[in-house]
Amino acid sequence: MPRSIDEIIAHADEYAARFENYEPRVEDEVPSGAVHLLRQAVRSRADAERDMLEAVIAARQLGTPWSLIGSMIGTSGEAARQRYGSKVVS
Repeated sequence: MPRSIDEIIAHADEYAARFENYEPRVEDEVPSGAVHLLRQAVRSRADAERDMLEAVIAARQLGTPWSLIGSMIGTSGEAARQRYGSKVVS
């Protein structure tokens, strides 16, 4: 939707005024420590998921049955196969 230069400038002026007049509220603040901990946890979980996939691939390449893989990761063999089977080249 094309806009005129005047409309674009008015919109920019509106945002500039909102920015200049912004007063942060305590309830809008995000504790940086909590955000840092969450980022670390997400990174750790992603690393663990990658490690788990690599281990499952290695186990399957060695002929380990899905039932044993499932029991090792705390689930049934069928659930393990459903979760990882499409990522494992047998």
